[in-house]
Amino acid sequence: MTTWEYLTAPVMVHNTKAILDTFGADGWELVQIVTMPDTGALVAYFKRPKA
Repeated sequence: MTTWEYLTAPVMVHNTKAILDTFGADGWELVQIVTMPDTGALVAYFKRPKA
């Protein structure tokens, strides 16, 4: 059974591709991007297999 580790990170709208490419290069898979209801900020949720 795969064990996962998770990461949350803020996403800057003007630099989205660079942010996602950087995490992807480190082995993180994007699961979801959520808009925070109180601030409107975007937060990305990532996962990758635990080493």
